[in-house]
Amino acid sequence: MEEKVTRILVVDDEEDLCEILKFNLETEGYEVDVANSGEEALDMDIANCHLILLDVMMGGMSGFAVARELRENSATKHVPIIFLTAKGTENDKITGFNIGADDYISKPFSIREVILRIRAVLRRMESKPIAEEVSHHTLTYKGLVVDTDRKTVRVNGEDIELTKTEYGILCTLLEHRGRVFSRHDLIRRIWPMDVIVSDRTVDVNITRVRKKLGPYADNLATRLGFGYYFDE
Repeated sequence: MEEKVTRILVVDDEEDLCEILKFNLETEGYEVDVANSGEEALDMDIANCHLILLDVMMGGMSGFAVARELRENSATKHVPIIFLTAKGTENDKITGFNIGADDYISKPFSIREVILRIRAVLRRMESKPIAEEVSHHTLTYKGLVVDTDRKTVRVNGEDIELTKTEYGILCTLLEHRGRVFSRHDLIRRIWPMDVIVSDRTVDVNITRVRKKLGPYADNLATRLGFGYYFDE
């Protein structure tokens, strides 16, 4: 029988540190992938990782933001996360654990300590009973509720009608709160590949969604020069 290999993803913008961790973890028998930014990590097959070592302070997307996305995604929410970071204050650690971290290691650290912490987290995961998966199939923000099974949207208890395109825009922004999507990002995600869409078309649809969201219109915010995002 083929031996199961434990796959670890190291996410840190310090390339030298990544190489040191990769070498030592592979020596311990782990399979190691490396990403040098949060954005790069989110484009990888994280659902098939057994554990993530995640830096907090990176250029671009922070480790905390990456962890929030992973915890909000049903495919990755159970993947253990260990933060490796120079942000070692009590408040930083509280933030990390509140997001869903399984451990928090402050820099500087020894490789031996990291390996021991990894083993401890993996042992805890193996000993957890397998719980029945309950899927909620909704995206919510206060009184804004999107039922992704029925494809319906309610604002403070009232149903609102969205076109398929408007619904796609709202779901994308609501599911990835705080993440800025350029017009090109939205076009690529929502419109068919064989349809030519202008930036103006995206703007018009955003305006329509805002009008229909009523009290939550301002949550569909604009980052000038970059794109749109859902602002909490």
